[in-house]
Amino acid sequence: MGGVRELAASFVAPGPSGVAVRDRLKHLTAQDVHVLRAVGAHQGALASRDLKARCADGPDHSTESWAGRKRELTKVSSSRIAGAITKATHDQWALARRCQAAHIRSLEAGIKVLKHRLSLPVGEKGTKRAPGGYRSRGEWFHKSRRLKALEHRHAAAVRDWQAGWVRVVRGGKRLLTTRHHLAEAGLTEGEWRERWEAERWFLAADGESGKRYGNETIRVTPDGQVSIKLPAPLTHLANTKHGRYTLTSTTVAFAHRGVEWADRVEGNRAVAYRIHCDTAKDRWYLTASWQRPAVQTIPLQAARAGGVIGVDTNADHFAAYRLDPHGNPAGEPHRFAYDLTGTAHHRDAQLRHALTRLLHWAKQTGVTAIAIEDLDFGAEKTREKHGRRKRFRQLISGIPTGKLKARLVSMAAEQGLAVIAVDPAYTSMWGGQHWQKPLTTPHRKMSRHDAAGIAIGRRALGHPIRRRTAPPPHDRSDRVGHRTVQAAPGARGREGTRPRIPGPRIRSEPPDAARTRATRTPKTVRDVRSDQAWVQDSLLLTE
Repeated sequence: MGGVRELAASFVAPGPSGVAVRDRLKHLTAQDVHVLRAVGAHQGALASRDLKARCADGPDHSTESWAGRKRELTKVSSSRIAGAITKATHDQWALARRCQAAHIRSLEAGIKVLKHRLSLPVGEKGTKRAPGGYRSRGEWFHKSRRLKALEHRHAAAVRDWQAGWVRVVRGGKRLLTTRHHLAEAGLTEGEWRERWEAERWFLAADGESGKRYGNETIRVTPDGQVSIKLPAPLTHLANTKHGRYTLTSTTVAFAHRGVEWADRVEGNRAVAYRIHCDTAKDRWYLTASWQRPAVQTIPLQAARAGGVIGVDTNADHFAAYRLDPHGNPAGEPHRFAYDLTGTAHHRDAQLRHALTRLLHWAKQTGVTAIAIEDLDFGAEKTREKHGRRKRFRQLISGIPTGKLKARLVSMAAEQGLAVIAVDPAYTSMWGGQHWQKPLTTPHRKMSRHDAAGIAIGRRALGHPIRRRTAPPPHDRSDRVGHRTVQAAPGARGREGTRPRIPGPRIRSEPPDAARTRATRTPKTVRDVRSDQAWVQDSLLLTE
């Protein structure tokens, strides 16, 4: 198997570190909506101003400049609101830097592929490991121009990275671009403006342990009453003492994790809140989030003890197969379909429903872990690498690998299941080669994806993917006998050449290292004496 890359070791994915729940703010009065809009617009303007200052600092940022920005924001809001805004600013700037680094890596990968293909003769065929030359001189010319364009973009991105410049759009670049395509989006200018302003509001507050109900800025009591600490310029809108505004006509009740949230609130432990307006539906929502204690991941051997379910991730379904601790497939293959077209909310709901069905089936089978590929298509969907395979690039771009892993780990932890991440190399190819045909019966249709699920499960269990190696040829004494790969490495009968045992192959005489035949005469005819004869034992081993 020359050219096979080294496989990464399997590991148990760490558990979730936080929780977020959401509830709708119903029956808001006109005054409630007016106050929420005013507070959101005021704090959103402060957040935009602070983000501009942070981007201007670039790599010269220091704790002194951070403290200075926070002091300026405190004058027009409060200390806690200023702290929440500066923290959100730094998180957004750090995210932009990570995206900038990923963009540079993507450009470098594209430049590398273009240089390789341009260096080859026109029409030269490629291999499995590397693409070949371009098909015609015209295509070669256009790709050479694209190489210059990518090199120019790469140089500009590197200059921005070295200078510490990032480009961030509060409200989202996609929504900003929609302003120039209102007809295609089905929006009027007024509807777009309302959505744009709502996305740029800032109505969030970090929790603080030891304070009343875990948050001083946005406070939610155990019975669901919501109140907001107003910034200094808007204290005239307060309807309760200490400059607070209470939403008198609405209460919240978290149906999911409500008991856990109530325990934190009554114990005055930190809970962060965010208020958001969905302008398309004209609804307001409150999201509560808090950190959870670090979940101790179980050892890999303990996760393998009860068997696993190997899951192959595809563009429209999960292909799952149950395996016992010895790596044997048990039962029938299962598929859990989903549809990743449409809006982001629809895709997220489809993914969540498919994972829910998968986890419920896993609990019924009694396994202790789920095995999944540690997928990352960051460098696999470039136009330069896959050329004209546009549908394939769209396919791998549509698989939400990051969100899938995060959701699966979080939901599996609630069911008491571990998640084992394995190297995805060759699982589909080897699974289809060694497991698809042997498990196909008139009553069971095995696809390549089902076989890949078996390969993933066996790799998670520490077993080789291959079902068995090729039997010995006919010129050996084994005579094409089947051997199982489940045997221990030192056991006789395992695949591989059997160790040679010297001595006579007869049951009546023990093996002897010095002799291999039971004779009383030399092997050559010239040395045979007349008073000696060959001895043929009647019980020779023939198998």
